[in-house]
Amino acid sequence: MSGIKIITAGESHGQALVGVVEGLPSNLPLSQEDIDKELKRRQMGYGRGGRMKIESDKAEILSGVRWGKTLGSPISIKITNKDWANWSQGMSVSSEDEGSIEAVTRPRPGHADLTGAAKYGFKDIRNILERASARETTTRVAVGAVCKRFLSEFDIFTGSFVTSIGSVKTSSLPDSPYSLDNGGLIELFKMAEDSPVRAPHDTQIMVSAIDEAIEAGDTLGGTFIVFSTNVPVGLGSHIQWDRKLDGRLAQAIMSIQAVKGVEIGMGFNAAALHGSQVMDEIYYTKPKTPQFGFYRKTNNAGGIEGGMSNGMPIVLSAAMKPIPTLRKKPLKSVDLLTKSPIEAAYERSDTCAVPSCSIIAESMMAIVIADAFLDKFGGDAIDEIKTNYYNYMKYLSGI
Repeated sequence: MSGIKIITAGESHGQALVGVVEGLPSNLPLSQEDIDKELKRRQMGYGRGGRMKIESDKAEILSGVRWGKTLGSPISIKITNKDWANWSQGMSVSSEDEGSIEAVTRPRPGHADLTGAAKYGFKDIRNILERASARETTTRVAVGAVCKRFLSEFDIFTGSFVTSIGSVKTSSLPDSPYSLDNGGLIELFKMAEDSPVRAPHDTQIMVSAIDEAIEAGDTLGGTFIVFSTNVPVGLGSHIQWDRKLDGRLAQAIMSIQAVKGVEIGMGFNAAALHGSQVMDEIYYTKPKTPQFGFYRKTNNAGGIEGGMSNGMPIVLSAAMKPIPTLRKKPLKSVDLLTKSPIEAAYERSDTCAVPSCSIIAESMMAIVIADAFLDKFGGDAIDEIKTNYYNYMKYLSGI
């Protein structure tokens, strides 16, 4: 079997969140600590809301792992919501608890509230906002951590760093950060890991901008770069539209709540330039070890050509809009039941979640890369996949 299947379930204030991943091979070393480390990274970042003081997410592996190694069967992960005690009636599965909390009838602009309620036939918007909440991404990060662990067996690393918060842009970055080599990207990642806003530079200016938004009761968005290094040549395909790696990655990143734009490599900047300024010229050095001897000195394509990885780092940038839940400046809305003008409802929210969003993007990229990797080198056991991979690398070195 090749490729992976992923499904997540759970509501923001429900009893727990659950993620299931199927298709990963047997005998892959995996621990709950591998997952908890990524969950902790998701919860960090200056500008997060009050829930981060309540929750300290921990994973519980329910199936698919025995004695520290995967079985090849579906891996299921449970993350308990620690605030459940306060919501056991409001989010109860029992009809006896219906009406135990007030219905939400004031849709918030910028959220799934109104459209979701209309689509699914609800008069209580909570039935929509609980699942539409970015809390759902907790399970994506948990499953992404498993995929990261798998990719690490092949020295594939996925990271990210923030490039702007609001109007404050990270200075001291190269004019084309997407053309940095593996080491350059990883160095910026390491610098970002020590920053409360996950930016390699200008941390304090960004923190001050978030403080100003907190004081005003407003919110801020921003941009970030997410990348994968050491991705082998040939993941994805040019054969069909839904197998193109860039399309799959763009969809995955765009699926994150509040992300409104994705660029690959040079992205939109390429539209204003001549072809001679955009294309990555090809060079060759005979490899000393089994690897692809062809390389580029630039990476304007972001590591993908014709829907396939070309051996360069895969680099995407994404834009996250400001969170639309406003504490001091509630937006205008209309009550779902009375149709009267009213201020939008307020749910506990973040001021700025761009640092967290970059971590979620890492998980989504890892999921897609792992899926494409298994499409290419599929096998049932990790050693079988390694054999397929190393044979392919030997083949590439002879081209």
